[in-house]
Parts: sequence; C-alpha cells; structure tokens
Amino acid sequence: MPVTKTAKRALRGSKNKTTVNKLLIKKLEIAVRLANKSKKSEEIKLATSLADRAAKKNIIHKNKAARIKSQLSKLEQNKTSKKEPAKAAKKASTKKK
Repeated sequence: MPVTKTAKRALRGSKNKTTVNKLLIKKLEIAVRLANKSKKSEEIKLATSLADRAAKKNIIHKNKAARIKSQLSKLEQNKTSKKEPAKAAKKASTKKK
C-alpha cells in the first residue's frame, strides 16, 4: 500500500485509468467480433476507428492495431470479390440471349 500522500493520489489515478482502458479494450474486442460476424462496412469502420483510438492512447500497440485493421480490410475485400463473379455471370447470361 502507498504511504505518502502523492503515492495515494497516484494509486487513485491509476485505478481510474485502468477502468477506462479496460472499457475501451472491451469495446474494441466486441466491435471486432461483430465485424467478423456480420461483415458489414459500418461495423468494420467502427472497429477500425476503435483500433486507431486505442493505439493512439497507447492502450494497445500500434502494430496490433495495424494487424486488426488489416484483418478487417481483408473481410471487406472478400465481401466485394464474392459479389463480382455473380455480376459477371449475370452479364454473361444476358449476352447469350
């Protein structure tokens, strides 16, 4: 336990910061999980934004934030690439008629 007045004050501040940081990390984890599940662009943007904020505040490492953003962008790319063959198939079928 802290003995001096300033050490007690530092402990109080540290506890408050810990709760705020844990809340932000939990929000980030939930947002990433939802983005992976739904693959909606709004969810992906939210998770990317939270990753950037956490990295800016040094809650997570900047490379971890980059990794998260990379994985999320791959989800978005996969979603768009899956739609393109379907469109191409429709165009090809209409040309045959």
